[in-house]
Amino acid sequence: MTSDTRLRLTLLGGYLGSGKTTWLRHQLHVGAFGPRVHVVVNEAAETPVDDALLVGAEGMTLLAGGCCCCVGREEMIAALRRLCDARSRLSATEARLERIVLETSGLADPAAIVAAIQGDPVLVNHIVVEETVVAVDALHALAQLATEPLGRRQVGAADRMVLTKTDACAPAALATLRATLATLNGHATVSAAVLGVEAALPALSADAMPVPLPDLGGEDARGPIQPTQVALPEDLDWSAFTLWLSALLHARGDDLVRVKGVLRTPAGRLLLQTVRKVVQSPEILPEQGVSRSDNVIVFIGRGYRPEDLGRSMRRFLSPTRTT
Repeated sequence: MTSDTRLRLTLLGGYLGSGKTTWLRHQLHVGAFGPRVHVVVNEAAETPVDDALLVGAEGMTLLAGGCCCCVGREEMIAALRRLCDARSRLSATEARLERIVLETSGLADPAAIVAAIQGDPVLVNHIVVEETVVAVDALHALAQLATEPLGRRQVGAADRMVLTKTDACAPAALATLRATLATLNGHATVSAAVLGVEAALPALSADAMPVPLPDLGGEDARGPIQPTQVALPEDLDWSAFTLWLSALLHARGDDLVRVKGVLRTPAGRLLLQTVRKVVQSPEILPEQGVSRSDNVIVFIGRGYRPEDLGRSMRRFLSPTRTT
């Protein structure tokens, strides 16, 4: 019997701000996926950010402007077909691509992506979906699971769950989360990571109790979660911008699920990220010339009009402006 020589694919999913890219960066750094790995990054926003964080990947394809599970599905299929075609053209003696890691948008349903790949008559003969890894934010997952059907679908699709930010989570809260996750997906393996690095996870106590999750049938009255990008002026007043962002998160942090952007500051290229009302520690990125993602902030949330968000920022930063 001949061995299966098809490309291996690892699907990386997880809700907005769960730490997918941070985890992936470390896995690539330590070679966890082996040699000859191509990364496909899917972002819901037209202007991407996560691709700027994975500059060390051997090969990369960026799919921006729509989730691979729905509006971006055809673009994903076409990109994967191109990778398979390029691999097929190489001779048996040439080094060929061995694995694809597909990092999904935080708004994507992993099961729908797997179904699309397995249902494509070309890809099914060239790609094996080996594992679906789902990052779970230990600090915010319980709130997400209580209110977001997508968060539950992501957890349910996982072969492996990686609990992130466990160092900032109280042991009792972590145990409750793990018990709750087990009610949604009891077959997935569970591990932990802090800033992408594997972390110890204590044994789950037998008396840990899950949180009862409400029925989430029907449409959310706040409307769908969507990305909005706002370009920052070159003469940005950083003190005023920081105050505006803090005020915005305080007032609308439950609606603005995720904020991220790469900003050019006097200190260098700065990665700015928030998850709900929590601002993550800024990270200085290496200089690599001017990127189209620089000085663009992506707000991902619901319950507001995109034009109002940009107008609010401009008025706060420049009170004399009328628009």
